Amino acid sequence: MTQHSRGRTGLALLALAAGGFAIGTSEFVTMGLLPEVAAGVNIDIPTAGHVVSAYAAGVVVGAPLLAALGAKLPRKHLLLWLMAAFAAAHVASALATSYPALMVARFASGLPHGAYFGIASLVAASLVPLHRRTWAVAMVLTGLTVANIVGVPLTTKLGQDFGWQWPYAAVGVIALLTVLAVWRWVPFTAATGEESVRAELRALHRPQVWLALGIGTVGFGGMFATYAYISPTMTELAGLSPAAIPLVLAVYGVGMTVGTQLSGRVARRGIMRGIVTTLGLIAVMLVVFGFAAHQPVLAVVMVFLLGVLPSILVPMLQTRLMDVAHEGQSLAAALNHSSLNIANALGAWLGSVVLAAGLGYEWPSRVGAGLAVLGVGLALVSAVTQRRTTRAAALAVSDGRLATGTR
Repeated sequence: MTQHSRGRTGLALLALAAGGFAIGTSEFVTMGLLPEVAAGVNIDIPTAGHVVSAYAAGVVVGAPLLAALGAKLPRKHLLLWLMAAFAAAHVASALATSYPALMVARFASGLPHGAYFGIASLVAASLVPLHRRTWAVAMVLTGLTVANIVGVPLTTKLGQDFGWQWPYAAVGVIALLTVLAVWRWVPFTAATGEESVRAELRALHRPQVWLALGIGTVGFGGMFATYAYISPTMTELAGLSPAAIPLVLAVYGVGMTVGTQLSGRVARRGIMRGIVTTLGLIAVMLVVFGFAAHQPVLAVVMVFLLGVLPSILVPMLQTRLMDVAHEGQSLAAALNHSSLNIANALGAWLGSVVLAAGLGYEWPSRVGAGLAVLGVGLALVSAVTQRRTTRAAALAVSDGRLATGTR
């Protein structure tokens, strides 16, 4: 690869990561502005929490739907349409003056999320040599992690100072800039003519696709079981002041960025080996989390690791889905983000169950450890099944050669 082509690839990855930055900022900023949103549309704070759920529901619905419907479009064109729709939905969010209108706008904002990340990951992987695919996918997801360090704190401050609508307007502007960057820097690749909704849906007939999605759902459910209650955990167990919570969240964002950058290196030793090892480490970390959270310094260290380890896993799962989906790569890659949002809901719900039962804030992470162990089990099933399938295929080829007398 020449210096010029490396430079063009870098710009293309930067354009794709900009979309991730916009999406990451939008996904998390509402959580920090619930009181302002509630006051703005005349509802209480618990009801305002449904605005967050509306976005997540949009992700779950939109990821498979838009990826399948856009199967015949050139991937660059699909990315442009997805990000343009994302920008328009954020303009609608900023202009909403009632709770129903805001719910509809936030649901619409979530629709392009999974399809964008799925298609952007496929485009990124196509720009680099085979052994660097996970690294390229990680570069796209870096936009999401950097959003937690920079985008979310800045837009939260913007919303606190000038009104809750302005963060949505700002994300809309970033999305429009992403449209321009993708149009200018991402190379065009014509559709092959073999893409179709039916071909994409065939990926769902493959057990390995469902196993990979299951790994993401239960494996990340453990992380979300802990992260959903990170603020009261830090104040109640570690004794930190509420004023320190933004800094704690920034530490989590730094951990996400570090983990994303490490993912490509881990993947070089084998995708499935990396997935199993990382899930095992997540399980150990979550077991220790509840004990360490009683010490302020250790608590912050554990928050950093909570950001690092799952972020190592995401690009590898994305690459795994691309490998096992065959002709249905777009749909499978998008479904990865649906599974992560289902993990969000599952983890938060299980955490609420143990807290409602009267157990302390140490327990959501312990429930999360159990989910991570279940993820290890699914990953091992996936690896063993694949090994048997590969061995059977090799034997079939060998037998065929013997039967025809060839070598």
